[in-house]
Amino acid sequence: MIITNNGQSFEFPEGTTYYEIAQKFQPHYEYDILLVVFGGVLYELYHTCPGDGEITFITATTKIGQMTYERSAIFMMLKAFYSICSDIDGFEVVVDYTLGGGYYCYLKGDVEPTPELIQKVKEQMEVYRDMRIPFMKKSIPTRDAIDFFHKVGMHSKEQLFQFRMTSTVNVYSLGDFVNYFYGYMVINTGYIKHFDLFPYEEGFVLMLPTRKDPYHVAPFVPLNKLFEVQNTSSKWASSIGCSCIGSLNEMIMNGYSDDLILMQEALFEKTIGNIAMDVAEKKKKIVMIAGPSSSGKTTFSRRLSIQLKALGLTPHPISVDNYFRDRELAPVDENGNKDFESIKCVDTEQFNADMLKLLTGETVQLPRYNFFTGTREYKGDFCKINTNDVLVIEGIHCLNDEMSYALPDEAKYRIYISSLTQINVDSHNRIPTTDGRLLRRIVRDNRTRGYRAKGTIAMWDNVRKGENKNIFPYQERADVMVNSSMIYELPVLKIFASPLLYQIRKDDPEYQEAKRLLKFLDYILPISPELIPQNSIVREFIGGSCLDVG
Repeated sequence: MIITNNGQSFEFPEGTTYYEIAQKFQPHYEYDILLVVFGGVLYELYHTCPGDGEITFITATTKIGQMTYERSAIFMMLKAFYSICSDIDGFEVVVDYTLGGGYYCYLKGDVEPTPELIQKVKEQMEVYRDMRIPFMKKSIPTRDAIDFFHKVGMHSKEQLFQFRMTSTVNVYSLGDFVNYFYGYMVINTGYIKHFDLFPYEEGFVLMLPTRKDPYHVAPFVPLNKLFEVQNTSSKWASSIGCSCIGSLNEMIMNGYSDDLILMQEALFEKTIGNIAMDVAEKKKKIVMIAGPSSSGKTTFSRRLSIQLKALGLTPHPISVDNYFRDRELAPVDENGNKDFESIKCVDTEQFNADMLKLLTGETVQLPRYNFFTGTREYKGDFCKINTNDVLVIEGIHCLNDEMSYALPDEAKYRIYISSLTQINVDSHNRIPTTDGRLLRRIVRDNRTRGYRAKGTIAMWDNVRKGENKNIFPYQERADVMVNSSMIYELPVLKIFASPLLYQIRKDDPEYQEAKRLLKFLDYILPISPELIPQNSIVREFIGGSCLDVG
């Protein structure tokens, strides 16, 4: 049979595996080939190629390849931990969330993540790497999977499969260590060449390479404020018995959806109220709100303004977007495309001049940006602030000092808001925070702009690049961080997002990403959107908000 890739062809005998084909083409690739796409279908390397055709190779420079590497490295780490700590009662490793470019994990049972234990695990992983142990996959009856994971004490997986409609489950094994992961694996542990482990706070961090540099591990950079808000959210989810999808499904099944929604909304309202009190007590005149795409900045700023009003203050909401320069003046990126995420798109000089005038009691005509014409307009929106007034400014660059360089630092109160998913599929399978935000954006883009999910997914990588450059480097400057993720929102978003994702065809470049999102949504029982309060941040995306959020 003849296999072709990028104009090169080689002949192989019938029954050749994708691994053998990848080895033949590997000298033409800088990075290891981890998976293949053949006939529009994604395959692990152990599969046998059915015949002639064009093949696409997946490396860790792609999102799918990177996630495959990360998933396989986590599996290898878990094998090392469970081997070393096999005699500890109630032992469990929880892979919780991303932090500082790595994965924050913690241990359950009578054991501490000491530097000595972490080093021992790392050394054991290096042994497994050199052994090139194959990742073996097999399909077993769902009932058998439930019984097995109950027996080995992996109860989040046992609970997850209680709600699985299919009759079988695919499980992986590394030697005698069996586990479940949603998503593909590399063919053997020899591919997991680069990793590091660091003790941190109550747990430890697994550091892995990035898509930009798959052969090097960056040093761990602690993000203490981000850790605090993520840790608080994670512990709250655990305290109400809802840290994984299985437990969330059980609450939905037992009729506790209303309680779950009310608890989450009460907690979020308390968070906003505490921030408003802090702003008032510190007599701050400028609130600067920043966060990545689909974090709910608009709803948050409206609800914060209501809390400020309740304290006798008068908030003036101002969107930095209204200070965009005319579209034709936008800078270009390294590829020659307009970079609308750059701070150079904002007329920072005019913004600072106007804000200074407001702070000194002058009347200012505020601009409006016309996104249809790409120009800034003035429509008679005059503003003047008094003693008890507060400027509530929202924009992606608000934590960057270049945005408000002329404004007195002592007058500013900086808020970073992001949707940080506090539940996971199970103890070892994360739901990436970016997935929650992407689903929010898919639903909102379709509702407000008529965009198809295909288009939203296609531009998501560029959105993420802009966030990495313009938002995340400044997040630790915030006076307070806010998690806008609602623990109940995925069951609601599923209802809106699933039909949109199914519209993506098999031959579309976005198909694999849509398939991945649909697979994890399939684990989740739905919650009716009718139960969601009208002022909820989720309403910004699904519609029906009583606030002016578009």
